[in-house]
Amino acid sequence: MLDAILLTLKLATLTTIILLLLGTPLAWWLARSRGLFKDIIATLVSMPLVLPPTVLGFYLLITLGPDSPLGQLLSSLFGGPLTFTFGGLVIGSVIFSLPFMVQPLRNTFESIGTRPLEVAATLRASPLDTFFSVVLPLSRHGLLTGSIMTFVHTLGEFGVVLMIGGNIPGETKVLSIAIYDYVESLEWAQAHLIAGGMLCFSFIVILAMTLLERNSRKGREL
Repeated sequence: MLDAILLTLKLATLTTIILLLLGTPLAWWLARSRGLFKDIIATLVSMPLVLPPTVLGFYLLITLGPDSPLGQLLSSLFGGPLTFTFGGLVIGSVIFSLPFMVQPLRNTFESIGTRPLEVAATLRASPLDTFFSVVLPLSRHGLLTGSIMTFVHTLGEFGVVLMIGGNIPGETKVLSIAIYDYVESLEWAQAHLIAGGMLCFSFIVILAMTLLERNSRKGREL
C-alpha cells in the first residue's frame, strides 16, 4: 500500500508542476486572443471534462503504442515504449487534468481586465515584465485553485491510468487501482482504509478552497 501511496503522490505532484508550466501560458493565450482558432483550442482543452476516461485512455494507448508513428518516435527517444510505464502515466494525467488547471487560470486572467496592463504599458514595462510583475501576482487565487484541483483530480484518476498504465506494482499501480484490486479480492478492510482516506482528504481540500475563496472575496471588498 505504501508503494501505491508514494507513486500516487509522485504522479500528482509531477502532473501539477508540468501543468503549471504548460497551462499558465496556454490559459493566458486563451484569455487574451480572439478568433475561431482560440475556440477550437479551448474546446480541445475542455474535452477531458466530458470524454469517458476509458475513451481518452484508449486513444492515448493507441497513440503512444509501438505501432503508431508518434509511439515509435517516443520509443526511440526514451529507449522504449511509454505505454505501461510511469512516464506514460504522467502524459495521460497531464492531458486528462489539463482543463482543471487551464479553466481556473483562464477565468482569473479574464477577470483582471485590461486596466492593469495599460498602466504597466504606460510605465514602459515589457509584456514579459507585465506578465510576471502584474498578471501573476493578481492571479494568485487562480494559480492556487488550479494547482489544488489538478493535484486532487490526479489522485483519483482511474480509467486513464488503467488503460495506459495497467496494474504494475511499484510502476503504475496507483491508489485508485489498489482500491479496485482490494475490492476484486474481497479485501474490504484495505479498500475501506484507502477509500476513506481519499474521501477525507477530498473533503478537507474542498473545504479549504471554499474558505480561501470566501477570504479572497472579503479582501477584494475591503
